[in-house]
Amino acid sequence: MEKPKLKTVQELVETGEGLPERYIFPTTGDDEGQQPLNVLVPEMEISSIDLSLLFSSSDEGQQELSKLHSVLSTWGVAQVTNHGITEAFLDKVYSLTKQFFAFSSEEKQKYAREIGGYQGYGNDTIFSDDQPLDWIDRLHLTTYPEDQRQLKFWPETPIEFRETLHEYTMKLKILREQLFKGMARSLELEEECFLEMCGEDSIMETRFNMYPPCPRPDKVIGSRPHTDGSAVTLLLPDKNVEGLQFLKDGNWYKAPIIPDAILITVGDVLQIMSNGVYKSPVHRVVTNTEKERISVATFCFPHAEKVIHPVEGLVSEARPRLYKTFKNYPEIYFKYYHQGGRPIEGVLI
Repeated sequence: MEKPKLKTVQELVETGEGLPERYIFPTTGDDEGQQPLNVLVPEMEISSIDLSLLFSSSDEGQQELSKLHSVLSTWGVAQVTNHGITEAFLDKVYSLTKQFFAFSSEEKQKYAREIGGYQGYGNDTIFSDDQPLDWIDRLHLTTYPEDQRQLKFWPETPIEFRETLHEYTMKLKILREQLFKGMARSLELEEECFLEMCGEDSIMETRFNMYPPCPRPDKVIGSRPHTDGSAVTLLLPDKNVEGLQFLKDGNWYKAPIIPDAILITVGDVLQIMSNGVYKSPVHRVVTNTEKERISVATFCFPHAEKVIHPVEGLVSEARPRLYKTFKNYPEIYFKYYHQGGRPIEGVLI
């Protein structure tokens, strides 16, 4: 159960109250993913994937599938271009997000998350008194299926916010379906297998993230190291401000910024469905003293009643089955996440 809410990070910055102890993030330098926050890190070397080529029977199409397989099995992250959403439309989604977070606290609080709920506006969700907090304010909304939307949390201003979010969701739904088919093809599976396992009406949740400038980026984290509990996450990153980093072989790397690309991250559910071939990467967001950073993440989950397990075509004597059969992974995920564990360990055989 979430505890009563504190001031948002933007309110802390505006009132100049200094840095509350709750935001100091414990870095030991020893544990995986706990290295210092404000060190310069190299950029990930990941190929861009041209979505339009994934369904071509040409040599180019085969090369693109092979690139997709390589990047998702090594990094668990891909930059996708030619995805059918114009750069102008992505800029509009970003601009409306920025406008919303620029409103007064009073205006944003009209959409405040309720105690015990996760939809709505607020800061980091508080589950325990001793939990270090992420330096983030956010608006979290279920966007698909449409009958699951709670419109009381959908901002009515900026004026175009609701209709743009609806349009963005419908475009991402098509992109999600193409990605699932392309990923299945890259693993030489039946094209529909991931789509069918997740369900036709699988869930989409969009989170609008605001990371305000931070006085101590060496001590405070925007988003603590974690994997996503989704099947895939579709991210519209900030084109001007870095911050997103991925962990590989014990070292952090920053995500490259490609203006018209959508960044795709493998979630735990896809790692399980692919029997561990595709990796759900540990990632974090670091802060900086100068600039706010805004991103829009859409998490794609299987329907809660769908039975999830490794796809039969990826289980063999050479690669035995790694994960149990289960339903409703978010329940498992949050139980482990808030204990500081790796949630996917909860379904390992």
